[in-house]
Amino acid sequence: MKLNIRILSNLKTGEAKRKLNDRAEDSLKKVIVKIAEDSVKDSPYLTGNNRRSIAYNAKGLEGSVYSTSGYGGFLEMGTSHMAARPYMGPALDRHIGKLGEIMQEKL
Repeated sequence: MKLNIRILSNLKTGEAKRKLNDRAEDSLKKVIVKIAEDSVKDSPYLTGNNRRSIAYNAKGLEGSVYSTSGYGGFLEMGTSHMAARPYMGPALDRHIGKLGEIMQEKL
């Protein structure tokens, strides 16, 4: 799962724009970390391999949460032989709305 933020503002000074971007980067990283933590907690497990394989990356105004287990997507979406057991989608739903709140706290 990949998230991108685009900042549109009418700020006139470069310093104000940089501060806004810095706050947005910090806020996105906090939300990405929360999503990753909840994805680990909510991941279905038998051996724990998928849980251990969940990682995140946050750089600039872009962040992602992903599984390197090789079957994380099958768990999330299901297959013709297995029902879906979503763990990343619900984590995203719980935390994406907090992005604006976190940014407001920082401004």
